[in-house]
Amino acid sequence: MESPDNTPKTPDSEPNVAGVATLGFGFAVALIAFGYAGQWLDQKFNSAPVFLMIGVFFGGGGTFYLSYKRLMAPRSPK
Repeated sequence: MESPDNTPKTPDSEPNVAGVATLGFGFAVALIAFGYAGQWLDQKFNSAPVFLMIGVFFGGGGTFYLSYKRLMAPRSPK
């Protein structure tokens, strides 16, 4: 298959399906882990959902940033 500029596509020019699935799994794991850590801190300091929300935002935001950075990284054709 050719791209709009008539150069043949290489397999490395698109993200790997397994790599994208791994990013999604990592996103879910980070949300769960940071959520539980925040909940544990809330129970320890009796601070309602403050640390839970902070944990979810840091886990989700950090993982989103790393996923975006990995997906937008330039790929070199072989």
